[in-house]
Amino acid sequence: MPKTPQSDSRFWTAFRGVTWLNVALFRATKGRIGGGLGSVRILVLHHVGRKTGAARETPLLFLPDGPDRLVVVASKGGVDQHPAWFHNLMAMDATEVELPGGERRRVAPRLASEAERDGYWPRLVEAYPPFDAYRRATERVIPLVVLEHA
Repeated sequence: MPKTPQSDSRFWTAFRGVTWLNVALFRATKGRIGGGLGSVRILVLHHVGRKTGAARETPLLFLPDGPDRLVVVASKGGVDQHPAWFHNLMAMDATEVELPGGERRRVAPRLASEAERDGYWPRLVEAYPPFDAYRRATERVIPLVVLEHA
């Protein structure tokens, strides 16, 4: 069976290195570098691995929705599964995120309702068009996670 990026340990080693570099640049520059992609901002999510119990940090694209709400998209887990950070996050009652500018915020995650999804999706696609192409490439419903002040 040929190796895929999901099963190739070299791919994941490189991915973790790029993630670490993005987080380091984000912190060192308070989000001026590593803090955005297109017109979408990046936050750093703190979560705990469900299987290992190890602390993890994942940079994620987000949209602000008022002063107390952030929206993230659980997109890049593959065409048939959600990413590990999504499962880790949804298993937690609350966690912390780092925002551009160095702000840390304690948040509680919840899935967006269908009506919220309908409202957020056009904003997400406008801010970062690859989300729409990714949605068309998979049959799974891509979760939108609302992070509210905890």
